[in-house]
Amino acid sequence: MRQTRALPNGWWGMAVFMASEAALFGSLIGTYFYLEFTGRQWPLGGIAAPSVTAPLLLTATLVASSVPMALASAAARRGRTGATWLLVFAAFVVQSGYLAAQIVEYTSDLDKFQPDTNAYGSIYFTLLGAHHIHVAVGLLLDLWLLARLLSGLTDYRVKAVRAIALYWYVVTAIAVFVVATQVSPS
Repeated sequence: MRQTRALPNGWWGMAVFMASEAALFGSLIGTYFYLEFTGRQWPLGGIAAPSVTAPLLLTATLVASSVPMALASAAARRGRTGATWLLVFAAFVVQSGYLAAQIVEYTSDLDKFQPDTNAYGSIYFTLLGAHHIHVAVGLLLDLWLLARLLSGLTDYRVKAVRAIALYWYVVTAIAVFVVATQVSPS
């Protein structure tokens, strides 16, 4: 008789949490397109269409950070503490660079128009701001994990690596949809 292994409760907890986050972003993206399709012009009020190159390159960078997270998850399951720590740290560096560049872009956009300028400004900054908050939370999870891994791997920490990797997979998938929405007027 073949024995099956259930995924840990922490993984399921993260999966349910990320499903709710996907619903949040689905609502925001739906609102964005509703406003776009019901408006005469988009972006409203003479706001220039967003740049395509920088958001696409940054998103590709964030998606690439999923690779070291997947490798860290595999290394943790094999009991390789040092490799797990280094891979999570590599992902953290890339993810931090992504967020820093995104914050520069975000504040640059704030110089051009504000959230209270019109409906476009409101949904644009809400959508991107929510995404940036999720990336910042992911970075905090990475830092917590890196600190915990300094004292070695335990069964709990292996599960934590897997759950945080799942978090990043979903955040990067959402990033693809957020950026596709962001650059859609272009």
